[in-house]
This record gives sequence, structure tokens and C-alpha cells, in this order.
Amino acid sequence: MFLKMAKRVLVETDKRLLWKLAYNMGVGAALSVHRHKRRLKRGQVFPPFLYISIINSCNLRCQGCWVDVAHKQQTISPDAFHRLIREAKAMGNRFFGIVGGEPFMHPHLLDMLAEHPDCYFQVFTNGHFLTPERARRMWQLGNVTPLLSVEGTEIVSDERRGRGGVLSKTLTGVKNALDAGVFTGVCTSVCRTNIDDLLKPEWIDRLIELGVLYTWFHVYRPMGPNPNPDLCLTQDQGVRVRKFVVEMRATKPIVIVDAYHDGEGKALCPAATGISHHINPWGGIEPCPIVQFSTESIHPDGRTLKDKFLRSAFLADFRKLAADTTRGCIVLERPDLLKQLVEAHGAADATARKTALAELGAMTPRPSQYNPAAEVPERNPLYRVAKRLFFNDFGVYAGRPPG
Repeated sequence: MFLKMAKRVLVETDKRLLWKLAYNMGVGAALSVHRHKRRLKRGQVFPPFLYISIINSCNLRCQGCWVDVAHKQQTISPDAFHRLIREAKAMGNRFFGIVGGEPFMHPHLLDMLAEHPDCYFQVFTNGHFLTPERARRMWQLGNVTPLLSVEGTEIVSDERRGRGGVLSKTLTGVKNALDAGVFTGVCTSVCRTNIDDLLKPEWIDRLIELGVLYTWFHVYRPMGPNPNPDLCLTQDQGVRVRKFVVEMRATKPIVIVDAYHDGEGKALCPAATGISHHINPWGGIEPCPIVQFSTESIHPDGRTLKDKFLRSAFLADFRKLAADTTRGCIVLERPDLLKQLVEAHGAADATARKTALAELGAMTPRPSQYNPAAEVPERNPLYRVAKRLFFNDFGVYAGRPPG
């Protein structure tokens, strides 16, 4: 498997883009995580990875979406984006996830990314606006990777995403990116309606045949005004996803991303560990995309971005509460405690619909990735080593109750 993966990287990738990935994302992100570890020892948290929702609009209407895609369009302006990236770079950050809504609906997306050639950007997209021209521009920039969302078969995709012909349009976007030589990924929000179609080796083999170099299996989370809880995985299905990811990592020549477990198979929450936080389209700073409350903004108020992160009582208390409560997702397991925290801090509802607090209060507790009776360690030694160095709980759960 190692030889096959090395061959794919050497033969199938553009070497200029591979260098950008290795240096901007590999070296840059590694140094960023190292700085994060050093800050944690001083009791300071500035996440090395920021996810930025640059727009709330989208052409699709996905089941369980928490973004106000049908409301008046809100975008992060180029000036605000550049100021955010510059201040984050001053803290050592080099990797940024670009989300939405649909990021390619932002009229200045690629122009904004072009201003920061020393960073690496992962764009979460449905691919419908990924034209050959845009793909060519990404190839020219060299520091952008699209991560296209595939949610199942043609029928399931249309149902999940609220429009017709979704899968074929997404796969056209995948083809356009690959034809341009862009480092391309495909992700899936695994739920009950697509788990049997996409959680199988044949799907991984198809991605490899297409030329896709990495994939990411998220777990569906019932959020927003229409959460569709019937799509949620059972705890056993969650274990099935974890086992599949570990098995494929050990046998298939494709990179598989995972954000909820360390190398030993122990669950973690990226927001609780402080490795990532989220910026919404209005500039609000949130613990993660599904926690749609904020007390701080990226917009100027006389303080630096560093001060806002390091001195935010709401963010600090969220991380402490999340770590004290569970190694999994506090939003799913204890929405009542999160609601109390939001109310105690007077955190603003960061949605356009202004119903997020009521939605949180109406949530039914559900299992998340935390399942100590079924921990699945990594089989692939490279993943295990990489996680020990760059993706683990960084000691934030030490001395905490098991949850």
C-alpha cells in the first residue's frame, strides 16, 4: 500500500502543486501545531487551523443544513478576509478551511486566495460552480485544494441535497479539477441513507480510479431548523464508520482524513482541544460550525485577533465544559449544558434566522464519536505516528472524568 501510494503521488500529481502542498500545508501546518502546543503550556489557545465560512448562500437545500442558505446573502469582504489571514499568519497559521454555504458563490473567492501564496486553502464545495476555468485558476495558484461533497447515489443525492441532478454535476466538478491537475478530494457526510452505498471498498476504488487523492468521511449531525434526526447514525453504525476508515487507511492508496479520533482510537473534539475554531459569514468567532453562537468578531474594535482568541471567556469556557463533559461532541451528547453556557455568557445567536437557542433547547441527546467500549486504533503506522505528533488531544483531557 505504501509503494502504491508513493507511486500515485509521484506519477499522478503535478510536482509544483505537490511542492506547495508539502511546504505550505505539510511544513507550515506542522509548525503551526507546534506553536499551538507551546501556547497550551502557557494556558493560551489560538487555533492553528481556522475554518472560515465566507458566504451563507448556496444553490442546494441539504437536509439537516444549519446554514441560512435561503436568507439574504452575507459574505466576508475581501478586506476582512485579508486582515483575518494576516493576523492568523502572525500567529503561525498556514492552513485554512474555506466553507459556506457554497464558497464558489463568493464573487472574489479565488482572487482572495491568490493574495496569500504562503498559505494553503481547502475549499469545501458541492462542485457545481467548479468550471474548467476555475479549476485552471486553482492550478495556477497551486495552494488550493477543492474538497467536493458526494452524498450517495443519484437518487439519494437528490433527496439529501434538495435538488435534481446533483451527483452528475458534482462529478463534473471533480472531473474538471482532476483534468486541470489540481490536488482533489471527495468527502461524504455519512448518514443512514448513504452508509451502505459509500462505506464500501468499491467506492474507494472508484475514487482512486478517477484520480482523487484524498477523501473524508464526516458523520451526519442533526442541526439547524430542520435537523432530520432520522438520518442520524446509530452508535453501532458510528463504530462501523471508524472501522472502515481504519481498514481503508491500511489497505488503499488514498489519504483518508479523520477529525474525531487520535492514533489510539480515542475520541476527541477538535474545538475542545483548541486545534480548530470557526469564523461565520458575519465575522463571528465560534467554537465550531455547528455551535452558532459568538461573543467575539473578527471585525475591528481596537483589539487584535490574538487578544480576542486568547481572552475570550466564552471560548475558554466552551473548551473547558466540552472537555469536562465528554471526549465526544457536547452538542450531541449534552445540548442542555451548552444552552446553559450560551445563556450564562449572553452569547449572540450567530444565525440569520435567530432561532439557534430554541433549536438547541429542543435537541434530543444523542451518542457521538465517544465510545470507550469500541475504540479502534490506527492500523497504518504512518497515520499513527502523524497523529501522535500533530493530531491528538494535546493533554486537554488529562485528569478529566471519563465523560
